[in-house]
Amino acid sequence: MMSLKLLSILVSSVLGLGLAIPSYTCIVMGNLDIIRKKGKLSPTDVIFLAKGIVNLLLQCVMSLQGMLYVLSLEIFYIRQIFVFMDTSIYFLTYYSFWLTFWLSAHYCTTITNLSYGFFIWIKRIVSNFLSHLLFLTALGVFIVSAPGFWIAFEESTFQSSKNSTGASVIVLDELFSFFVLANSLGVILPFCLSFLCLVLTSSFLLRHVWRVKNNDSGSTRPNLQAHVTALRTIFFLLLIFTFFCGYQVDIFFQNSPTFLTVCRNLQLLSPSVEAAVIFQASNKLRRIILRRFWRKSRRNTET
Repeated sequence: MMSLKLLSILVSSVLGLGLAIPSYTCIVMGNLDIIRKKGKLSPTDVIFLAKGIVNLLLQCVMSLQGMLYVLSLEIFYIRQIFVFMDTSIYFLTYYSFWLTFWLSAHYCTTITNLSYGFFIWIKRIVSNFLSHLLFLTALGVFIVSAPGFWIAFEESTFQSSKNSTGASVIVLDELFSFFVLANSLGVILPFCLSFLCLVLTSSFLLRHVWRVKNNDSGSTRPNLQAHVTALRTIFFLLLIFTFFCGYQVDIFFQNSPTFLTVCRNLQLLSPSVEAAVIFQASNKLRRIILRRFWRKSRRNTET
């Protein structure tokens, strides 16, 4: 009989895939519709489009891995399949986290208008060279994750076949060092930078609201709804960060099997949850999707 742990992983895998495919298809098609009508995308729409493609692929690979883990565990003994899935998941996850940072940086530099040279530079490159920046980020993440994981697993397999305890300990130490380095560059660094953007943006808005409130001259107060939506978007994306971080920490230290299972299920659902965050952040996408559903419903009622 299937255990509760395996059943929860299977349900999360199927549910995540079932939610992600229609959601990210709408996001990608909505942005393509914007390109067709306007000829170009805003920086936020470019990042949303990239996140839609990356998270859809990530959800597909993660769900496939979860279903194979439950239904056909022996397939993971095929080293090439195991390493390919793991490296793909890490690469897509790291890239999604860096996309979160660039989105946070864009919101921060747009809202705060800080005069420091670093923020002016970030605002300039995000506004003018975003597509090049995303390509270079993908290339850097690939260099950090994919070849390194493949080489590390190759070395561990080769050393384990030699049946040497000393060599195995050295390889385990090297693997642990590599995982720490990769997760530092792929998870911790973008998380800290995104959190810094969140703190700067929220403090700027709080000061701005306080100044308006204490210097009210009867004029119309500015509409801060777009800024609040940006803050809410960064906060929810960083909250999803913590699910992955918790799972990675528990993998290394093996503190609680229950906590590991919960974090694993949350990680399986995190790409589809990010789709909801993108929808609440983009009024244009919501309008396009509602318009399409309205047209389809009218056609169905007419026929």
